[in-house]
Amino acid sequence: MGMNIFVLADYAFTNPLNIFFGWMASAFYHFFDSYGLAIIFLTVVTRAALIPLNVRSQKSMLKQQALASQQAEIRRKYPDDKAKQNEEITRLLQANGASSFAGCLLPMLQLVFLLPIYAVVRGPLRYISGMSRDNLVALGELFNINAKQATDNNIAIINSLRESPEILRQAVSQGILKLEQLINMDFLGLDLSLTPSVNPTKIFGDDWRTYLPLLVIPLLVLLTTILQTRITNVLKPTRLAEKKAKEAKERAKNNPARKGQAAEASSMESSMKMMLWMMPVFMLFTTFMLPAAMAFYWIVGNIMGVIQQIIIFYMFTKPYEHQLSEMELLKAKAFNKNSAYAEDESSGSSKKKRKNNPQH
Repeated sequence: MGMNIFVLADYAFTNPLNIFFGWMASAFYHFFDSYGLAIIFLTVVTRAALIPLNVRSQKSMLKQQALASQQAEIRRKYPDDKAKQNEEITRLLQANGASSFAGCLLPMLQLVFLLPIYAVVRGPLRYISGMSRDNLVALGELFNINAKQATDNNIAIINSLRESPEILRQAVSQGILKLEQLINMDFLGLDLSLTPSVNPTKIFGDDWRTYLPLLVIPLLVLLTTILQTRITNVLKPTRLAEKKAKEAKERAKNNPARKGQAAEASSMESSMKMMLWMMPVFMLFTTFMLPAAMAFYWIVGNIMGVIQQIIIFYMFTKPYEHQLSEMELLKAKAFNKNSAYAEDESSGSSKKKRKNNPQH
């Protein structure tokens, strides 16, 4: 098969999304007359559309946390039957309006949205300027660029037009291109059409003024990704449950009966630590393979993710935790009261027995 999975995804599934995202990017670009601002507002709109799903996911995680003790009881009841555990836990979650898959849908949609945004970033002449495929193919022929690359990856054409004023004049005179269709991809002194590089011949060569400042993009991707993963980890709804699981792990060192809880907590903790470092490193390496505009989208998305997480924490998670702590305090008071009452009853009963049996 000559057509790879990314091409299939582009034409068979996300092409309508490409057109829609391209329309939004074009509207923002022509309104602000700035490619960078177009990317920023495209990111804001995309992330804002996912806020309701994010809130729903957070609420579902809070409900799961509230049902943690009941889930633990199910696992203790069926210690050797994983299928029965999953069946009972699923029934419990459904009965209480929670879903074990609520946290999976959001990342999947973000991935689906990533494909059309990548297409728009690679094809600004096609999606933002509205050039036809035929004109893009004809323009590519002037630079010996094949039809596939000319229509899908316009950045090579844009960079070639900058370096070839004569071919630009020829394309305009032949009606292939209008001057107003050229996209200025510079933003804050950075050329977002270029791919960041650590090649010494670029960052210390004749074009150092272009490539050296561009290294700020990978740096910001790394820092904002670390910030988002840290904030998400600190403020996530399941943090209290994980804290209790960690405490259970410590107790299990002297209590073999809780060995299973300790193993589960240890596995969760190891996975989280790996995720905290693997994702930023992966994103850093990716920025050196894609146009800086794509990395710029990630930077803005990370910042929005941090802001959303903080807002959701103070709107939903913190009030829930406060309510939960009050309930636990009331339970503790009720338990202490019942214990004191039982102790008084036991003491009164002993006194009564001694009174009825004076020989003792």
